[in-house]
Amino acid sequence: MFSVAFAVVLGFLDRPSMPVRVSRRKGNVQGNVLILEYHRIGAKNSTWVRSAKSFRKDLSRLYELGYRPVTLSEYLENRMKLPSGASPVIITFDDSHISQLSIDRQGNVDPNCAVGIWQRFAAKRRTFPVKAVFFVLPPRPFGSGKSMLRKFGMLERWGCEIASHSLSHRPFAKLTEDEVKQEIAGSKDWLRSLGVDAKYLALPYGSLPNNRDLLEGFEYNGRRYAYDAVLLAGSGPALSPNSRRLRHLRLPRVQAIQGDYGIDYWLDRVKRGKSKPYVQP
Repeated sequence: MFSVAFAVVLGFLDRPSMPVRVSRRKGNVQGNVLILEYHRIGAKNSTWVRSAKSFRKDLSRLYELGYRPVTLSEYLENRMKLPSGASPVIITFDDSHISQLSIDRQGNVDPNCAVGIWQRFAAKRRTFPVKAVFFVLPPRPFGSGKSMLRKFGMLERWGCEIASHSLSHRPFAKLTEDEVKQEIAGSKDWLRSLGVDAKYLALPYGSLPNNRDLLEGFEYNGRRYAYDAVLLAGSGPALSPNSRRLRHLRLPRVQAIQGDYGIDYWLDRVKRGKSKPYVQP
């Protein structure tokens, strides 16, 4: 009798565990995708600064609502690996400020920078790894000189993507066509010199050039320049990668700020069922 009961227990323990759904939301591969836009991490919230406290709260809230980070490439190529019930979130950082990634001489990440905060969070939540897109600016991204290439290498090893944010962060709408070409081509060439093939561009201030065709690509100094995707600044969630209306060269983002149409506004809508995100079946 004992042996039979013991065998039953063993049989139960040997069964493959059933996957646990990340959220109660039903599968919806046509739902919207949240692309978040961060700038600096600091002590207090402001237009371009997200406080460290708020950033920690953002990560916790995203996780609890069933969001899991993916890269732009995974989203655009529709190859997001998500657990059942999860929704994708693409976390982007503009301007390559030192508060995003700071390291000491030994290469240890400052626990108070954005990456350090995220690493500590991810240490207890392995399904929410540091996976972001960094839109960088020359000449000293992340406030670095000699450590610049080390930081780029660290980000790429973690699965992050490095992309362009123009050459001098001037609003394209105020520039001549030739100046816009200089901004786009110059940034791509600069990143290429550092071993980075930038596939994506975040428009400074979300400012579109007067000649929108430039975003499709152009010839400059005998060379072809084009990006696979162009991101705006602010607005709302992006369309599903399965949507026929998805425009790779006009991807909207949600700013990680307080107030109307910021991150809390959209997450509140998701929680109340007012916004329908992409959900892995």
